[in-house]
Amino acid sequence: MSELMRVLRSLGLLLTACVMTVSPARAEYPDRAIRIVVPYTPGGFNDTLGRIVAQKFSEAWGVSVVVENRAGGGTLIGTDNVAKAAPDGYTLLVVAFPFAVNPTLYAKLPYDALKDFAPLILAGTTPNLLVVNNDLPVHSVKELIAAAKAAPGKMSYGSTGSGSSNHLSMELFRTMTGTDMIHVPYKGSAPMVTDLLGGHVQVAFDNVPNVITQVKAGTLRALAITSAQRSPMVPDVPTVAEAGVPGYEVGVWFGLVAPAATPPAVLAKLNAELNKILTMPDVKQRFADQGVDPVGGTAERFAEHLKAQIEKWGKVVKESGARVE
Repeated sequence: MSELMRVLRSLGLLLTACVMTVSPARAEYPDRAIRIVVPYTPGGFNDTLGRIVAQKFSEAWGVSVVVENRAGGGTLIGTDNVAKAAPDGYTLLVVAFPFAVNPTLYAKLPYDALKDFAPLILAGTTPNLLVVNNDLPVHSVKELIAAAKAAPGKMSYGSTGSGSSNHLSMELFRTMTGTDMIHVPYKGSAPMVTDLLGGHVQVAFDNVPNVITQVKAGTLRALAITSAQRSPMVPDVPTVAEAGVPGYEVGVWFGLVAPAATPPAVLAKLNAELNKILTMPDVKQRFADQGVDPVGGTAERFAEHLKAQIEKWGKVVKESGARVE
């Protein structure tokens, strides 16, 4: 009996040693598929960002990374899906400008933008261009303000939806200039630009890549850019601030978050890999092709950015009376 016990004990120790040897490898993140939720339809930079990250994660870690477009509800559907996902690093969310606007724009959200998510990285930024239909007889920001004040409530502006950077860029502009224009929301940039070219709306703010072709072709007239400095993409176009609205600045941004309570070690690994990705030459070129500047940095930096953006645009929403349409 004692000999049998010794054999069993030896086998037990051997099994324990094997488990201790194998477990760390199995527990190392990531060891299975990762899902990146994009709360927008395919196309546009939000989707591009998700697919760039998915490709690079897969190449670096040898796991499957799937991009899931969950559009609808002003980004609320996809965002809420990630808020309620397991906090294990296997479900991530691409976020952009509306993420900071929605907490004030909507009377009630199914999630808390700050408490239910762990910031990962501020991936990139881009400005908006203020453009007008060629038939509108204005050639500067000051002339636009004068025309809008001469006919309050008559001029219409397009946006890519309530809470979008296009929408809030104009709401901030209206608040700072005391102008009154009608908001016409669209389900994306393409239909908005089509109607702007056709004169169905007269003016709009839009991401530089979405209208730069029309501006250079002379089919739309650019009055100003929303960044703090002029853009090398359109060096002759003044900033909104220097064109007559001192203090005006809007930066469109893109980033990634994970569900809150995701382990710190996993968050750190994700942030480190994302920072590597943003320095890759091919990634920088893809960003540049869409007029986006890579940013990067710590998760803490992005957390501060989110808090500041929620505070800034919360005030704009309240002061302008912007609402979901």
